Amino acid sequence: MHNRAMALEFTTSYLADSITLLRYYKELGDQAMSQVSDEDLTVALDAESNSIAIIVKHLTGNMRSRWTDFLTSDGEKPDRNRDDEFRAPPQTRTEIQEVWEASWKIVFEALVPLTDADLGRTIRIRNERHSVMQAINRQVAHYAYHIGQIVYIAKHLAFDDWTSLTVPRGKSADYNDRVASGKASQR
Repeated sequence: MHNRAMALEFTTSYLADSITLLRYYKELGDQAMSQVSDEDLTVALDAESNSIAIIVKHLTGNMRSRWTDFLTSDGEKPDRNRDDEFRAPPQTRTEIQEVWEASWKIVFEALVPLTDADLGRTIRIRNERHSVMQAINRQVAHYAYHIGQIVYIAKHLAFDDWTSLTVPRGKSADYNDRVASGKASQR
């Protein structure tokens, strides 16, 4: 596992930056989930918490609904049952990985073909108007929020076996030295 800075390249493109951020958050989720046992993917820290598997199920339901026919249909699909996303999660790492990868594929297949001209277009989510840019911002924030939860849960469960996904605690000076010498990615 390696630690990377968030930004991979300087850009002034909103779309390129959004796609880069989403790929970064996906990778954080991937790396966090890889550090826990198969059993830990379904562990809830308490009765009011969601397991990693539940969070993945919710995210994948959201991704499918929001990004399928992104420009042409409401982002809250009539067949989505949001409440069901918090029950009966996938039970194996393979099942979790399959829905996770398939849903991220939908996200990127919707975003990559967009152009700057699309950013001002109007789409709907729950019949509320959003510009494409607003819809993207909404989803980047939503995914970052839940992937942060996945990272937190995984770090808690992995405990002493955890490998930092970003700059490890107590290593900021080392990282800053690498950035200054050009050996680390920077924005």
